[in-house]
Amino acid sequence: MIISSSKPFDEVLASLEGIDNIFVVGCNVCAARLHVGGEPEVLAMCEKLKEAGKHVVGWVLPTAACSIQSYAMLVDKNPDIQKADAILVMACGSGTSVVSRLADIPVYPSNNTDSLGGRSEEQVLPQLCEMCGECNVQQFGGICPKASCPKGLLNGPCGGSTSRKCEVNSEKDCAWELIYKQLEKTDRLELLEKVFEPRKYSR
Repeated sequence: MIISSSKPFDEVLASLEGIDNIFVVGCNVCAARLHVGGEPEVLAMCEKLKEAGKHVVGWVLPTAACSIQSYAMLVDKNPDIQKADAILVMACGSGTSVVSRLADIPVYPSNNTDSLGGRSEEQVLPQLCEMCGECNVQQFGGICPKASCPKGLLNGPCGGSTSRKCEVNSEKDCAWELIYKQLEKTDRLELLEKVFEPRKYSR
């Protein structure tokens, strides 16, 4: 799941300065689950734009904004998109980029893309993966230190945690405390003895 959050409406409105006819595209997958781009949020955005003096020509809610196959698909869902001067996408950066490639008019995001995460037991879990292309999360009990540790440490904790909380963010559990607990639970603490070389970014 791509974790995204809504931009302040004033920021969205400022980006649309001078544009009157706006079409809104939501996302019925990640953004909908996070309540930043599902149908209720799309309808609320349309109302806010209207109250701000904008003309909303229409909206659509594709299954996933990042998987729209063609501009024709958007036209099939709502032909009024052809009346728009700009498209506002309520999805992650990937969804906004896909729509931008398909449309011949300017496309603007209403969301910020924060991280790659997930959802478990109705809890949103941000910062689960850094998408580094060198996945070895099995060595850390399924917890990625590159994504979970603010310092990205691959070889144990920094020693700066207090009461098992991260020294960078005191509200965040130390990633290495979680890694230790997970490896202990699965009887694989010997994995902590492995030393990892720094990632080579020249590839």
